Amino acid sequence: MTDLLAQPQIAAAVFIFAATYLVLAIGRLPGFRIDRTGAAFLGAALMVAAGVLTFPQALYAVDFDTIALLLGMMILVANLRLSGFFRLITAHVIRRVNRPLTLLIAIVLVSGLFSAFLVNDTVCLVLTPLVLDVVLKLERPPVPYLLGTAMASNIGSVATITGNPQNIIIGSISGISYSHFAGALAPVAAIGLVLAVALIALLWRSEFLTRARFAVPPLPPARAHAGMIAKTLLVTAVLIAAFFLGVEPGKAAVVAGGVLLLTRRVKIEKVYAEIDWTLLLMFVGLFIVVAGFEKSELGPDLIRQVAAQHLDHPAILSLITAALSNVVSNVPAVLVLRPFVSGLADPAHAWLVVAMAATLAGNFTLLGSVANLIVAQKARMRGVNLPFWDYFAVGAPLTVLTILIGIWLL
Repeated sequence: MTDLLAQPQIAAAVFIFAATYLVLAIGRLPGFRIDRTGAAFLGAALMVAAGVLTFPQALYAVDFDTIALLLGMMILVANLRLSGFFRLITAHVIRRVNRPLTLLIAIVLVSGLFSAFLVNDTVCLVLTPLVLDVVLKLERPPVPYLLGTAMASNIGSVATITGNPQNIIIGSISGISYSHFAGALAPVAAIGLVLAVALIALLWRSEFLTRARFAVPPLPPARAHAGMIAKTLLVTAVLIAAFFLGVEPGKAAVVAGGVLLLTRRVKIEKVYAEIDWTLLLMFVGLFIVVAGFEKSELGPDLIRQVAAQHLDHPAILSLITAALSNVVSNVPAVLVLRPFVSGLADPAHAWLVVAMAATLAGNFTLLGSVANLIVAQKARMRGVNLPFWDYFAVGAPLTVLTILIGIWLL
């Protein structure tokens, strides 16, 4: 009798899960205005309404360590942006470059390094308008420099747990320390940044492989709040040190974010406006949707069988992760892989492989990561188009090469 009663719940869980991930893959539900975030939240609500999960079980499924870490990092980046720190960095760079290749290297390094420690989506949100200001003032073609911004952001973010949303999830559910994670994946990021510069320069030879110089135009003074910058950088330094010393990342980020909200310099509403609340809501919904699917359909024996047959080799796990990340995006891919990876003989090492492949797969196409879409959207607002095939010409070989290097290094 119990099995008969359970069948409708199993069917409901499978349908809700499949429908939610279909919307995540295509970006919208035909005939409706619901987006990926709305689909994730609706899927979570339906899991509870269908009796797949009780309301307390749904709340327990949400990984609040991940939510806390992401929220804290968003507050930190908001303070860096509002203080004028990124404008100062941009002005410093533009005054010291006089060749296109030097400018590309500077953009790739700035985007990659900031994305290594701060959430890459927010870095692209801040950096893209500044890059456009620079290249348009210098009268350079903006597309290759935008490619450098987006691709370096994806590559740089692979280096640490706080580099991107999927790494934040992996760090929370795997228990891998911040220092161990960085020690394993920072070399992958470093080599990847070099490859990004090389491929962009090679495919845009007329722009970069020349002896051409450009004159730096006069720049107005960058508006910045020195006190706010100093405070935010001090909190950032302490936060990163806490990460490497083994303090729980979510706890450290929340404390740092709370300290930064104590300010007299800017209206607190401006900080709140910088936070990507829709991303946090999507995370909450996806945690519940995946938990409902695991509870109703994926038994321990099935998980162990599938994991043992298909996911025990880094190359196979990387290929599956990369393919899934390009179909439904990297965060949903990581969550759906969670029960399978946890059942492997060495789940910690497998999670490093997943983090590497899910992140680097974002460079395959313009639609491969949220960071790419942010760069394209911000450029479009300035009248600059980032063509899909121009991105693919660099992104596809870059993705293949960096993932192969990641497999080799891991």
